[in-house]
Amino acid sequence: MDKKINRVVLIGTGAVGCSYAYSLVNQGVVEELVLIDVNEAKAEGEAMDLNHGIPFAPAPTKVWSGTYADCDRADLVVITAGLAQKPGETRLDLVVKNTNIFKQIIKNVMDNGFKGIFLVATNPVDILSYVTWKESGLPKEQVIGSGTTLDSARLRFMLGDYFKVDPRNVHAVIVGEHGDTELPVWSHATIGVEHLDEFMERRGDVNKDCLQKIFEDVRDAAYHIIERKGATYYGIGMSLVRITKAILNNENSVLPVSVYLDGEYGHHDVYVGVPAIINRKGVREIVEINLNEKEKEQFAHSVNVLKETMGPIL
Repeated sequence: MDKKINRVVLIGTGAVGCSYAYSLVNQGVVEELVLIDVNEAKAEGEAMDLNHGIPFAPAPTKVWSGTYADCDRADLVVITAGLAQKPGETRLDLVVKNTNIFKQIIKNVMDNGFKGIFLVATNPVDILSYVTWKESGLPKEQVIGSGTTLDSARLRFMLGDYFKVDPRNVHAVIVGEHGDTELPVWSHATIGVEHLDEFMERRGDVNKDCLQKIFEDVRDAAYHIIERKGATYYGIGMSLVRITKAILNNENSVLPVSVYLDGEYGHHDVYVGVPAIINRKGVREIVEINLNEKEKEQFAHSVNVLKETMGPIL
């Protein structure tokens, strides 16, 4: 029997989409990668450029500029299309403009027989993941937003940098909106196998003011990057590849992604960033960690802000 061919369709060949595509090829994650963009010439050029690097990739990948008809055999459709965040603009400021763009994209995908998994990266990612779920009619398990995967990676990196520890051995998570109301779950953060509090106490770091500063730098990282270079794209591109690998390799990995809550954490009818087990079917289950009282209040505030923002558009 022929081996199953993994096909990813990427919609949007801007900086985020191309960073994702470049990382996919460099890591040899998929056999087929289809690029779609409203600017067809741009998508063609990006496909040509990526193909010229295939001789140096760890595994062969067939890359081409396609159409929505290519979605019929796709395992995963990744959406990075939409208007980007400008200096001084919040992710939630983009909601109306990008919602209208998304409704047309989802219709085009579904009209071509797509039955796979959506992975959404465009901001505001939590609200646009909800829009994708509603417009597609797919089960909630098959629509995932990048959520707080990047925020959590930023937190791990900055903690590792501060404590001089490999960030791959730092286990900490950001939950809530991918935006200004997100929060760190300090109550479950560990360095290696030690709880963060115990690690700091053993080192003699009794002043925890550094943690608030680290979190603020994580929360505001996008603003600082946008001020300096106009956009963020490498970090989110690699975050999307991590989620893609968890899906296509059926890893059952725990990742902080934007998923639909239906009673988990005491909330309903909202997409928001929380840890979830991800595999070939999408979201296998939501990991409902025990938040302390302060974290519960902050999380509820984050959910309420998302609901208030998306109310007028749905």
